[in-house]
Amino acid sequence: MDIVIIGCGIVGAAIAYELSLIKSLNITVIDRQPPAQASTGAALGVLMGVISHKIKGQAWQRRQTSIQRYETLIPELEALTGRKIPFNRQGMIKLLGAEENLPEWEKLAEIRHSQGWKLEIWDTAKLKTFCPQVNHPQVTAAVYSPQDRQLNPRALTLALVEASQYNGVRFKFGVDVLGIEQEGNNFPALATTEGKINADCIVVAAGLGSTSLTAQLNQMVNIRPVLGQALQVRLERPLGNNPEFQPVVTGNDVHIVPVGNGNYWVGATVEFPSHDDQIPPNQELLDQVWQQAIAFCPDLATAEIIRTWSGLRPRPENRPAPVIDKLLGFSNVLLATGHYRNGVLLAPATADAIREMIIYIENKK
Repeated sequence: MDIVIIGCGIVGAAIAYELSLIKSLNITVIDRQPPAQASTGAALGVLMGVISHKIKGQAWQRRQTSIQRYETLIPELEALTGRKIPFNRQGMIKLLGAEENLPEWEKLAEIRHSQGWKLEIWDTAKLKTFCPQVNHPQVTAAVYSPQDRQLNPRALTLALVEASQYNGVRFKFGVDVLGIEQEGNNFPALATTEGKINADCIVVAAGLGSTSLTAQLNQMVNIRPVLGQALQVRLERPLGNNPEFQPVVTGNDVHIVPVGNGNYWVGATVEFPSHDDQIPPNQELLDQVWQQAIAFCPDLATAEIIRTWSGLRPRPENRPAPVIDKLLGFSNVLLATGHYRNGVLLAPATADAIREMIIYIENKK
């Protein structure tokens, strides 16, 4: 089978790699930009799986699949490519205020234990022992999730591309898809700036670009942009009293992400478009995120801001994220898009779902 994947963010790259392990497939990936741009290049790489309140159904199963796969995927890619992929295994600490429902978190910890996962409820004394950098009068407790992770999305995506190339996947960067044509009953062809490409199956993993592509087939999937801003800061020494214990600290939807050598990523804002679809980055909102991070960890006040950045996240309109399905009316046009704020977290599970759909298509041929 000839498979064409449109889009090479982390989702498209993960799909390419998982499909490359099936030797009967010929895979081509097309993107108008180099890999790991757009929303992938702006992501913080925080994998909130065990600590999420999703406990059943597809929403939880996808998180669990991804968390489990990352534990094998990272060393697998590092061995194949020789690349080092920053992967923080120190877990995640969620700060709770008085407004949080502590019994709900205790119930979630029990559910996770029954599912084979760990969640710990810490009082302020235990939090002070392990994370003395946290010093906020309104923090009344914390949840520690030792099995949640954080990774560098750009480094991971580049490793996925290299490993996929090693397995025979062809990548065409700087190539625009001009449209999707229907030839015969169910075999699509792509019109591109490099000419026509025939395919037995097309996977649309183009994020915000998915809207115009699906519109070509008169089944538009409306994906809308949501801007996120973040910043990188540097301290002379790591936060806390133990350089070996540097978990992600999160509270009030602000993430403080250690990335090594006293560097931290802090983010992210959530900014919706105006009526004319423009989203100019709002400096005031970024300042609020930064001030909230300092309020949680006062030592950050001495940090030097190294850079700021922003990116657009793809959010489906009037339907839940993500969109992982066949395009209505087409058995061989698959959607893997609209992951909103969970593209990095759900990339392995998305790749797994697309692989199963393609195996089903292949077996029917």
